[in-house]
Amino acid sequence: MAEELALLVADVFEAAGALRRAGEALAGAEGQTQARWQLMSVVSEESLPVARAARRLGVARQGVQRIANELVRDGLAEFRDNPDHRTSSLLALTPSGRRALEAITARAEAAHRVMGEGIAQADLATLQALLRRLTEQTDQWTEVEAEAEAGIGTGAEAGAAKRGTRSRAATDRLPE
Repeated sequence: MAEELALLVADVFEAAGALRRAGEALAGAEGQTQARWQLMSVVSEESLPVARAARRLGVARQGVQRIANELVRDGLAEFRDNPDHRTSSLLALTPSGRRALEAITARAEAAHRVMGEGIAQADLATLQALLRRLTEQTDQWTEVEAEAEAGIGTGAEAGAAKRGTRSRAATDRLPE
């Protein structure tokens, strides 16, 4: 099982690289980058503070702040007052930003139709469910390991982590 999972991880990274290259090409056709596209997409439905947008994207706040500043500079986004927090502005798309996002999204939809040719919708749904489950279990494993490293878990968990093994209590928290 471990070997098969290792091979799957390698395939997922390879697929992610291919999708990232495709994303750069799609965004580049509209004069954007994939990172800008992702940030515009995250704030398209709801204006967000940069820190929350970064959490949703799973990347460092500093990088998102740089991209947000570029989008604002280029007139694709703007900072608005945040009624919930005086010092943390909300990032919102401007009408120009919405048009840019719509153009990239239209290109992506056309590309996804081509990329998905010959793949059954049921297979895509199964793969999506499995990837979400793998992501969830990986995140849970990472949290357990971080707690063990920080000495937050039980003595058995912390000791097991230092030995490179998993205590029964830690294993019980991982979904099957």
